[in-house]
Amino acid sequence: MHTRKIPLLFAALLLAGYSFAQDDVAYKLPPKDIADMVLAKPTPGVNIDDKGEWMLFTESSSYPSVEELARPELKIAGLRINPANYAPSRQNYVNNLYLKNIASGKELKITGLPSPLYASSVSWSPNNKKIAFTNITSNRVDLYVIDVATQKATQINKTALNVISGGYQWYDDNTVIYRTTLKPPTAAPPKPLAPKGPTTQENYGKASPRPTYQDLIKSPYDEQLYEFFATAQLVKNVNGVETKIGAPAIYSSIQVSPDKKYLLSRTLNKPFSYIVPANGFPSTVSVTDLQGKLIKKLADLPSSETAPGGNDNVQNVARGFEWKDDEAATIVWCMPLDSGLIKKQVEYRDVVYSQAVPFTAEPKELFKTQMRFRGVTWGDKNLALVTEGLTSKQVTQMDRYNSVTGDLEKLITRNTTDAYSNPGFPVTSPNSFGKNVIVTIDNGNKILLNNTTGSSPKGDLPFLLSYDIHTKKADTLWRCQEGYYETIVRVLDPNKLNLITRRESEKEMPNYWLKNLKLRIADRQLTAFKNPYPQMEGVTKEKIRYKRADGVDLTGDLYLPKGYDPKKDGPLPVFIWAYPAEYNSAADAAQVRGSEHRYTLVNYGSPVFYVTQGYAVLNNAEMPIVATDKDKKPNDNFIDQLKYNAEAAINKLADMGVGDRNRVAVGGHSYGAFMTANLLAHTNLFKAGIARSGAYNRTLTPFGFQNEDRTYWQAPDLYNQMSPFSYADKIKTPILLIHGDADNNTGTFPIQSERMFNAIKGHGGTVKFVSLPYESHGYAGRENILHMLNEQFAWLEKYVKNPPKNEQKPKETKAF
Repeated sequence: MHTRKIPLLFAALLLAGYSFAQDDVAYKLPPKDIADMVLAKPTPGVNIDDKGEWMLFTESSSYPSVEELARPELKIAGLRINPANYAPSRQNYVNNLYLKNIASGKELKITGLPSPLYASSVSWSPNNKKIAFTNITSNRVDLYVIDVATQKATQINKTALNVISGGYQWYDDNTVIYRTTLKPPTAAPPKPLAPKGPTTQENYGKASPRPTYQDLIKSPYDEQLYEFFATAQLVKNVNGVETKIGAPAIYSSIQVSPDKKYLLSRTLNKPFSYIVPANGFPSTVSVTDLQGKLIKKLADLPSSETAPGGNDNVQNVARGFEWKDDEAATIVWCMPLDSGLIKKQVEYRDVVYSQAVPFTAEPKELFKTQMRFRGVTWGDKNLALVTEGLTSKQVTQMDRYNSVTGDLEKLITRNTTDAYSNPGFPVTSPNSFGKNVIVTIDNGNKILLNNTTGSSPKGDLPFLLSYDIHTKKADTLWRCQEGYYETIVRVLDPNKLNLITRRESEKEMPNYWLKNLKLRIADRQLTAFKNPYPQMEGVTKEKIRYKRADGVDLTGDLYLPKGYDPKKDGPLPVFIWAYPAEYNSAADAAQVRGSEHRYTLVNYGSPVFYVTQGYAVLNNAEMPIVATDKDKKPNDNFIDQLKYNAEAAINKLADMGVGDRNRVAVGGHSYGAFMTANLLAHTNLFKAGIARSGAYNRTLTPFGFQNEDRTYWQAPDLYNQMSPFSYADKIKTPILLIHGDADNNTGTFPIQSERMFNAIKGHGGTVKFVSLPYESHGYAGRENILHMLNEQFAWLEKYVKNPPKNEQKPKETKAF
């Protein structure tokens, strides 16, 4: 072959140009204050045993390197698999574990931990005397157990674990059940140099309105890989001795019966789908004994490919198989009575059945629900709490079920968006079978409800209720003191009302406290975590309240720089960060959510960093989208309501004298990015926008998106009007697009940002697109995160704080 020589001067120029291009795309750092906050050591996680005797602390590093993210990864069947160790490829690892005795206050080091430690799935044994965790190395997954009395960790498995489809579970205090590998990863089927033939998909008259899932099986070779990595052997480990249970299979779920004699399992079968992830594959639900012998096949379930689309529609098959927690071995499941179609007019939507050991009698009907059955929290034979609801109508209901009489009685019905009426969740504790069931007090007449949010007109004030299941009367036993945000993390004694809480305020770090509501002795502080962000000292935080043009009340969390004086310093450049939410009720949309008394703990995605750089930051600026008529849905006037929300926020900050209405940026992640692009396309309120990992062309998510369940073909005008891609020619405000190039979120394919960039660029807009290597929908890599924060900072500095003089000023508008 003849090759031409490149002149030396030309070669040098090429090299110089190449070097410049590489320098231009090299990773960059944000200002030091921001970088230091991102890389600050996180406070430990806290895990308390059921008896309240021990606190387990889990420490994690801030963020892995991009090099770690770049390790081999299989993207098949909706999963992301590390092909070297039979584990999910993207996890948050625990890098250190230590104990603290609550009574003595003494911290204790744990010996025998692997080094380096990459722990996951940490859990207490049923008797709270042991702690198990998996340790994930480059080529295998092992299971360790910590003896709490000796504070020593020991590896208990011999065969490497397969945790692709699930981890381990405690069987009893000395026994653990888990899945193991069958072959070394190197035995995986090799990729053929050439396929045997084309990949073919077909359909014959069956509707399959599926969401736009990612990482699906795409070829026969993908099928082989998935089967190889997902097939596992179930094993029972008793004090380090492993015994196989049954034959290898692809286990989707495994549940041990309360009496410890049976296993309820769901195994996945062929044919594997190319349009739904693994949890939608055909499956078999069975009961076996502890040797793996089949006792009863409960159901062969079809692929979810043909499940009807739309909120509240379900497949016309059995679903929700589980053990009844208050009986030795009774299976419970649900069947639709409306063929799974919510538009069908019926008195009852679902029926719930049970079948007790030996699983030979006809199934027993327990109760029927008028709305879609959601689940049961079991108590005893006289009490279970049933949840039913309708997503489409934003309504939920809690019922009381009595197994003896068969009665199902409505207790509480409310809008899911009505935060003020949320009673919380029932307090549970282990029963004689070791299953967590509803705690009762007052001779079984009352239950405890713990609300860890506690929304109120004064902001979030968590509370604990006693609720009489007969009179339906609730009494408040405790509520967070105003000026703080305090939640109950553990009810140690429901009768003596011994509690462990987590308390914080604007200036006080979250810490754990021991509290007794009956003795009313002084609270005892259990932890003393310190402020990881000295850069935030002096920053002020306030929850501001304001109204939009149509009268809906809004709130947002306003951060102002240290030492800032509006009279002296004048209005600041503003960064507004938000995420839209849909409401069927304007009253619900107007409720106050969040607390101004939360301590500011930031993560990589927070906009709060920029308050250290001289910006007023309005975080969690409410962007409600409200149904304005009973016959309409919230999205029917989506754009107009975005305008109302944004204008109201800008006007409020300007009226306070803290925000310069001519220097405002807006930003958001995912649906917040979609919001951002729409605001820039339809208003002239902003100087810049930052949109991360969004979807901009709704025709690419044609079977619904977010809470919109109408399809593109049912509402084509809506899809086009809500797509900022349709108005890319109108986006002249500078917009920074950021996206992970491995985004696996339903609907937010990276191509969404790629095509949006090309559309704006093609019409002469000011736009920059940053694609972060190896990042998913949420970002993890240290270098990527620091670079992203630098890009955002540079964008704000250039177009908001110091905008070009020839830029047109945003219009000052007062109402729409």
